[in-house]
Amino acid sequence: MKLLSAFRSSYLNRRGSTFRSLDPSSFDGAFIPKPSPSSIFWLAIHCLCCLISLILGFRFSHLVLFFLYSTSVTNLYTTTAGVSRLLQLKPLEKANVTAKSSRVVVGRHGIRIRPWPHPNPIEVMRAHQLLERVQKEQKSLYGVRSPRAVIAVTPTYVRTFQALHLTGVMHSLMLVPYVVVWIVVEAGGKSNETASFVGKSRLKTIHVGFDQKMPNYWEDRGKLESKMRLRALRVVKEEKLDGVVMFADDSNMHSMEFFDEIQNVKWFGAVSVGILAHSGNAEEMVMSMDKRREMEKEEVQGPACNATDKLIGWHVFNTLPYAGKSAVYIDDVAAVLPQKLEWCGFVLNSRILWDEAESKPEWVKEFGLLNENEGVESPLSLLNDPSMVEPLGSCGRQVLLWWLRVEARADSKFPSRDGD
Repeated sequence: MKLLSAFRSSYLNRRGSTFRSLDPSSFDGAFIPKPSPSSIFWLAIHCLCCLISLILGFRFSHLVLFFLYSTSVTNLYTTTAGVSRLLQLKPLEKANVTAKSSRVVVGRHGIRIRPWPHPNPIEVMRAHQLLERVQKEQKSLYGVRSPRAVIAVTPTYVRTFQALHLTGVMHSLMLVPYVVVWIVVEAGGKSNETASFVGKSRLKTIHVGFDQKMPNYWEDRGKLESKMRLRALRVVKEEKLDGVVMFADDSNMHSMEFFDEIQNVKWFGAVSVGILAHSGNAEEMVMSMDKRREMEKEEVQGPACNATDKLIGWHVFNTLPYAGKSAVYIDDVAAVLPQKLEWCGFVLNSRILWDEAESKPEWVKEFGLLNENEGVESPLSLLNDPSMVEPLGSCGRQVLLWWLRVEARADSKFPSRDGD
């Protein structure tokens, strides 16, 4: 027993001396042990191996679940035999396809895959009706709350490309989700061809005849078209049409966002117009393209704003590259240039044309004081203060419509609409 107690006491003494030697106070700040680089390296290797094994283990378990729970035999999307079987279906056999489904595990959730085409056409129709209803609800919540009617003014005349141009404008107006009133002013008086064509639009149309015929000079044509637009505005005033007036030339191209954006106008607004200057001469077209690439901003007509989105001026088309090369006659093989400010880039509230309108601004001229026989250069002539124009389309940064003038030769032959 004495020997055992002696060994125990010596063991406790050695242990106490060991812990005392490890006391930080005994080092007196002279030496502090640090881990060796080899231990740090092996620790990093160990962490890296743990991370790799964790990722590989997750991917392996994911693949195991996929092969266990997926039935790729009946999945027409993942098997070659299923795809070939789908392509060989005849129209009469589509109605007799039995509804087979499969489940594919993606992550933690299973997805049911049905063969295509859908075996039940009634469910397909219900799905389309559901999507249409959801879109209407979204438009009622996030779209225009109280939309106004769109009053489109289009000057036109009977010519070779009239059906070509009017078809594009007509279908654009037919797609507008608002009430549309289409005022078509025809030079040379009303014609049966234009009346029958406009009648196919299923829109509310007002066909107005203009006594003067369309001249052969582009400059004179622009002046006559301005008079025709003023005649249409006279109809808006006399009929007291309520809505947003836009000037849709028969050769313009509109985006559907344009019709949503003009609903934001209060009295008089402007949008940016992309100018597409076309030339029939290939050499001139190449030269003008090289010059226009250096002046991309001049290809857009519209409002110019400062950093605070305030109107400070106008972007106009640069006509210098076309000096002496622009078209004079309608059938010239040369580039057709726009006017200084095209009418299609402006929209207005129809109530500024009325004699009596509530809250009508003072900076708007009385429409009755304008001389319709002389015409006006641009819609800005309707205002006493052009600085009050409201820039639309992110203050002119969005191009929402395009201007293009392309006409056939005067002696061109074109099949009649009756197919004769």
